[in-house]
Amino acid sequence: MVTDTDLAAAREEARRRDEADSLAALRERFHVPDGALYLDGNSLGPLSADAERTLTRVVEEWRERGIRGWTDADPPWFGYAEHLGERLAPLVGADPEEVVGANSTTVNIHTLVGTFYDECEGTPSILVDDLDFPTDHYAIRAQLRHRGLDPDDHLVVVESRDGRTIAEADIERALDEHDVGLVFLPSVLYRSGQLLDLPRITRAAHEHGSLFGFDLAHSVGVVPHDLSAYGVDFAVWCSYKYLNAGPGAVAGLYVNREHFGTTPALAGWWGHEKETQFDMAMTYTPAHGAGAWQTGTVPMLSAAPLEGALDVLEDAGIEAVREKSVALTDFLVDLVDEHLPECDVGTPRDPARRGGHVAVEHPDAARVSRALKARNVVVDFRRPNVVRVCPAPLYVGYEECVEFVAHLRAVLDDREYERVDARDGRVT
Repeated sequence: MVTDTDLAAAREEARRRDEADSLAALRERFHVPDGALYLDGNSLGPLSADAERTLTRVVEEWRERGIRGWTDADPPWFGYAEHLGERLAPLVGADPEEVVGANSTTVNIHTLVGTFYDECEGTPSILVDDLDFPTDHYAIRAQLRHRGLDPDDHLVVVESRDGRTIAEADIERALDEHDVGLVFLPSVLYRSGQLLDLPRITRAAHEHGSLFGFDLAHSVGVVPHDLSAYGVDFAVWCSYKYLNAGPGAVAGLYVNREHFGTTPALAGWWGHEKETQFDMAMTYTPAHGAGAWQTGTVPMLSAAPLEGALDVLEDAGIEAVREKSVALTDFLVDLVDEHLPECDVGTPRDPARRGGHVAVEHPDAARVSRALKARNVVVDFRRPNVVRVCPAPLYVGYEECVEFVAHLRAVLDDREYERVDARDGRVT
């Protein structure tokens, strides 16, 4: 049994690092749930005072201005999605016109995959991997069915060798062996936290004449990207994880400027060019830039918190966020190795191949995660054996990594996970 004394040196080191942390003060801007050890920001980031402020401002604008908010608010609601795109662009390495805050992640997958598949000659395959988040496959299969194609015949699925990671060499091999017109992959695998080599994969796809898109849901806001420099054709992401914009927050999308003028697969009035939008023409004229891929009116009450949340990220700087994230996950991996021999780390050891969370593996991970939640340690479980732990750098410090290990050590030593009530998660 590992005792608190065994973690004393780790606690001392954690406190030293927290005292030297230039981002530590940012935690005061977040409403972390009382009494919780909150390590689930890779699923839902907590509310910040900044996000609350901009949401409150928009509610007040609605109250005071009504419909005039579209033109008289600050900034006007009419161009709010583009305003958010300008704020988001530096996080993904893009020009402001290449980014817009719009739709949901799944809608963005539908419209962008549909758009770029239609740009392919003939009926080639779409390349994905077997560790994707399910919604990516749901949307892609639906797009193929919509075109009268059998997804089983037109999906090339790159399989993992170890159930945790995807090898870029296997992606390249699949491109050699199949007629692939479009590649769509995650930047970070949602279970293991593996960070794929975006420039390498993009280059390989283009060398084979394939268009390429990324799902950045598990990296935007914690990993800097340079999409335009990589030559990525398109990308999508959500805003409620590391961007901390709230549940159901407006999503984001990127379209490389080389594709401006392409007609979106899902055309809607809000994607019409702004200058003539109110001419109410029955013929659709797409906006110049990524804004063309908006399908409906910007949802102001789920978009407004993102504006304030981005204030925190801008004050921190994405490079500093990444530096701290790597240091925190390194620290956590070392703690798991030293103090939790029953557990494996399913996340790559190389920081350059790791996103913002750590996959702690245990054969009984489902019950272990429920036992941790009974202790108010907020993590999540992903099948078959992963407890995902996210030391999000804007509001989590090194000492909280030690606290997590101490809690998990106690859960394992006392076999609390064997006494978890499956109905309500309480330990009996």
